[in-house]
Amino acid sequence: MPTRFLPKDLDPARPLAIIAGRGIYPALLAEAARAAGTPVRLVAFEGEADPALVAAFPAAERRGVEVGKLGDLLAALRELGAGSAVMAGQVAPRKLFSGMVPDLRLVALLARLPERNAETIFGAVAAEIEAAGVRMIDARAHLDAHLATEGRMTGWLGGSVDDAELAFGVRMAREMARLDVGQAVVVAKGTVIAVEAFEGTDNMLRRCAATGGKEMLLVKAAKHGQDWRFDVPCFGERTLESMAEGGVRRAALEADAVLLLDKPRVLAKARELGITLVGFR
Repeated sequence: MPTRFLPKDLDPARPLAIIAGRGIYPALLAEAARAAGTPVRLVAFEGEADPALVAAFPAAERRGVEVGKLGDLLAALRELGAGSAVMAGQVAPRKLFSGMVPDLRLVALLARLPERNAETIFGAVAAEIEAAGVRMIDARAHLDAHLATEGRMTGWLGGSVDDAELAFGVRMAREMARLDVGQAVVVAKGTVIAVEAFEGTDNMLRRCAATGGKEMLLVKAAKHGQDWRFDVPCFGERTLESMAEGGVRRAALEADAVLLLDKPRVLAKARELGITLVGFR
């Protein structure tokens, strides 16, 4: 399937390196890129990337690096002959701030940052990768079929979503994203029930159970100026389970911006749990 997010001038003969963290996102991307005829290589963050994914790559087509070893990351991309790269999958947030032992190259990079959060750190790393001659591409490339689409993606299983509450939820989600707090909120009847922050979407959803909120709606959106090279909002089966645990039966996801981690499985799981999923522009 053609992708709208791949640069037209990219050399198709040079490998795409997937810089892999946690979850199924890297495996989903590897499968889709191979199906499109793109040669794929793997740079796996040790202790983060799925061991099954690592084992699926021949030794000559993969490298393992520790989080924080920027020099090793750049060397791995060079050894694999990567022409382009994508950051896919999570790195545990605590590791970025307390569990990481940076090499001297990353120490120097961090010292130049006026603010240190996931966006500024990964953005600076992406700039270093591009300076080394490897093009960082939109992390939605090859995954068009797994993006949220406009309208009902399931039936009204958990209840319908009206225009007014959707507009309120989107406004709140975008404001939180603008402030770099998070990219998801839960609202109900014109009230903000919960806001995603450092804890992540799943923990936010689970604590909604304690609020006693009714007719809650999760809204997940991109922010203005989103850096699509490494920062794609994701929604998966675990998110659905957290919604069910927190009593949140409806979710509105921005079309072409939120990645459903294996869309057919996510939609099937939503129907199984009786959760409404809608997409908005």
